[in-house]
Amino acid sequence: MKTVSLVHKTEELANKTVVFDFEGTLLRSASLFPYFMLVAFEAGGLLRSLVLFVSYPLVWLVGEDQLGLKIMVFLTLFGIKKDTFRIGSAVLPKFFLENMGWEGFEAIMRCNKKVASSKLPRAMVEGFLKDYLGVEGVIARDIKSFKGYFLGLFEEKKENNTPTHIYDEATAGNDNTISITGSHIEYIDQELFPYFKQKVCLMLSSEERRNWHVLPKERYPKPLIFHDGRLAFRPTPASSLAFFMWLPLGLFLSICRFTFGTALPFNLSAPVLAFSGTRTTLSRPQNPLSLVQNEENQKGMLYVCNHRTLLDPLYIAYVLDKPLSAVTYSLSRFNELVAPIRTIRLTRDRERDRETMDKLLSLGNLVVCPEGTTCREPYLLRFSPLFAELTDDIVPVAVDVKVSMFYGTTASGHKCLDPFFHFMNPNPTYFIKILDRVPLSETCLGGGRSRIEVANFVQREIGNALGFACTSLTRKDKYMILAGNEGVNEGPCHNCK
Repeated sequence: MKTVSLVHKTEELANKTVVFDFEGTLLRSASLFPYFMLVAFEAGGLLRSLVLFVSYPLVWLVGEDQLGLKIMVFLTLFGIKKDTFRIGSAVLPKFFLENMGWEGFEAIMRCNKKVASSKLPRAMVEGFLKDYLGVEGVIARDIKSFKGYFLGLFEEKKENNTPTHIYDEATAGNDNTISITGSHIEYIDQELFPYFKQKVCLMLSSEERRNWHVLPKERYPKPLIFHDGRLAFRPTPASSLAFFMWLPLGLFLSICRFTFGTALPFNLSAPVLAFSGTRTTLSRPQNPLSLVQNEENQKGMLYVCNHRTLLDPLYIAYVLDKPLSAVTYSLSRFNELVAPIRTIRLTRDRERDRETMDKLLSLGNLVVCPEGTTCREPYLLRFSPLFAELTDDIVPVAVDVKVSMFYGTTASGHKCLDPFFHFMNPNPTYFIKILDRVPLSETCLGGGRSRIEVANFVQREIGNALGFACTSLTRKDKYMILAGNEGVNEGPCHNCK
């Protein structure tokens, strides 16, 4: 076997089938602890993640490669339901991509076919490797299960998961040279080596990986549009310590912010929230007259915004200092009860929803989020065109949110906790940009445009204002990707039963 440098010999990988060690070849930091911490928190809850964190000194002493790995696997996965485990495809891809080295990624993606090995359990890594890197096979260990629950122990090798099986599946009979990268492939499966016609081992040092550049988002194999989970940061041991130290204060702040924000009038709650650390940035339209509705129109103004969190309508009402009603698909009963503005639940019956929105507009101003669900990344989902039929007085509102510790949205968790998680961030920041009213020539009633044309026009205007990309993806697409369902109930706390 010959050993060469990955950086200087990437041309040798072109048009080859490569077997590579995922952690040692692509990730700038090969530490596995952050990924187990993410799974422990998202799938097991706060107590399980705390137990894992407290055990890290022991893991560090024995090493993450063997005994330490088994400890983390057991503490993280024991008792987790197997059938509903989607962390590997819904949560971890974001953190894998953010830790990926540009140089290693470019080298691996040159290869014609790819087989990946990983020390992580198959359930945590296989979805990402196949969906984002297009690997032909994954050499990773499965976790034992009993009556649908993980036992937290590695499975013994099975006949249909032998290296020979994976090799045949990946190479499909071609005679290209197999190149092996990384320093841990021998630990994963030494039995694979005899099947290679030529063995080229591309070794990587930890120092070399640390000097790699972070893979830019525009170089991702496919856009990262949807991801789930509450944690917005990579929980390394140091950041996990900061997280657990912040949690008591963050919980106290969240309750205070939520209470004052819903119980007090806007003019009183605004300074209280600002003093507690929340930030709101407002950009008004260039033409202030665009917010004045037509005199002939007996209806209120329709504010159309993209959807970032459950609190979007509240912040818009706050910055406009106007009474607003809001329509929503997925507001929990609890949040509906305590909301300081009128909220009406839509039914997804087009005619009934149109009548409801038309009635609300006749009573005053209305804010709608035609995406139908939230999107965390700089993308806009397809806008439902229902709003375009209601009025000519349409004002687009561009909304963005910045958080550092928690996401205030979820696809599979308890939606009634969304505002609390948002307010637990040290400095949650809202950016609201009110755009000029849609020109009469671009509306349905006054300009003769179709409702789809109007919806696409508003989507483009908001996208341009934020620098977001417009997509044709829908709410259904999001929930099928993240939760494996159509999102009809949108989580166990949809009705707060």
